[in-house]
Amino acid sequence: MCVKNRLEKKNREGGMNMIEGPLWDKVLLFAMPLAFTGILQQLFNAADVAVVGQFTGEMGAHCMAAVGACASLIGLIVNLFVGISLGSNVVIASGVGSRSTSMVKKAAVTSIWLALAGGVFLTLIGEFAASWALSVMGVPEEVFPLAELYLKIYLAGMPVILLYNFEAAIFRGVGLPQIPLIALAASGVINVILNLAFVLGFGMNVDGVAIATVVSNLISSVILFWILLHRKMISWKSLFTKPFDLKITSRILQIGIPSGIQSSVFSIANVVIQSGFNSLGTIVMASSSAALNIELVEYNIISSFGQACTTFTGQNYGAGKIHRCEKVLKTCYLEGLAITCVTAGLVILFGKPLLSLFNSNPEVIENGYLRLVILMCSYFFSTQYEVISGYLRGFGISVLPAVLTTLGVCVVRIFWILFVFPLSPTYATILVIFPISLGTAALLLILALIYKRPARRILAAREAAA
Repeated sequence: MCVKNRLEKKNREGGMNMIEGPLWDKVLLFAMPLAFTGILQQLFNAADVAVVGQFTGEMGAHCMAAVGACASLIGLIVNLFVGISLGSNVVIASGVGSRSTSMVKKAAVTSIWLALAGGVFLTLIGEFAASWALSVMGVPEEVFPLAELYLKIYLAGMPVILLYNFEAAIFRGVGLPQIPLIALAASGVINVILNLAFVLGFGMNVDGVAIATVVSNLISSVILFWILLHRKMISWKSLFTKPFDLKITSRILQIGIPSGIQSSVFSIANVVIQSGFNSLGTIVMASSSAALNIELVEYNIISSFGQACTTFTGQNYGAGKIHRCEKVLKTCYLEGLAITCVTAGLVILFGKPLLSLFNSNPEVIENGYLRLVILMCSYFFSTQYEVISGYLRGFGISVLPAVLTTLGVCVVRIFWILFVFPLSPTYATILVIFPISLGTAALLLILALIYKRPARRILAAREAAA
């Protein structure tokens, strides 16, 4: 009992108390640091695109196209493991809710080693498969060498990139999302400085911005590692005496792998869609690259409410407060929808000036703005399935939302590019699939929530047992 009381006291002093008190302010205070963290991560890539687009002279459009061509593939790889890190988030949140200090610490150590092992694996595989992957995506010959160089350097930094994301999941699980944000903000400033130094000072192009991104992620991951040691959530002894707790590893992977598949589904579909953009020439590739960076800022805001729903649901489920889990779902959905409408409206209003930061070519700006308008109007659906997926994941239900998102997004988009796009190979034809696929995914997740009703079923089982 003393250990449990200490954990509860520590959580209330150092992290957010998610199992008591009003939810409206807490969900917002939790989601906003998550959103800003995701936005800063995206700004790493946006800074790459902007610097090479503005400061590499005649190579600007080609460098932008090269970085943009890699974005979908990098997103596929990173999102898979970021999704797996959600397994760590759920396990740690459940441990906090049930006041189990040992579970929290074991999950933290296991998460560190999963990140490093996964990062090394991806680096080794990626270095050999980079050229093949870009070839499959149909990257044009004039862009291919630049894209290959950028991708290989980026993949070399996978261990530290994944380490930061798993460390961030640990802090989210205990209710401290602001700490990863602060670490990332510090390294983000360094990223911009290094981008300019390598490109303007040393005459580099895509290789310079890739190196800057890896170094920045190294700095943010080291900062979080030090804080974890300082807060005694991990120790050097625990890291090497029992790096993997088999039971906790199994639980993290059981929840995380389906979540990783769900997270990477969009990237798989985007790789296929990127191949369609690639077939339309360098201008369309550059337009898509610029718009994608702005879109992902908006999407990070939406997904932050899904992650908040996962963590709040996980802690309250662990604490046995099932009625409160339903309140979490409603709060995250309503707040997420309101924030999405406001921010999407701002993106539509200021879309063209934002696009001009990446490239001043009028044709690039017009094509990019058309994509922005269609995506912003479609993100109403994204709020629905992100929050519902987060809610189900908080109960440990990961497979169903992963499968349904795969069907709604990935299968629909691949079908469209393979069979519909060839009938009318235009830019507009590709853009139409975004609202269709997002709406399909939202409908499937709503039906899944109606079918599963995890909170109601748990309460009914308790009543029956009583």
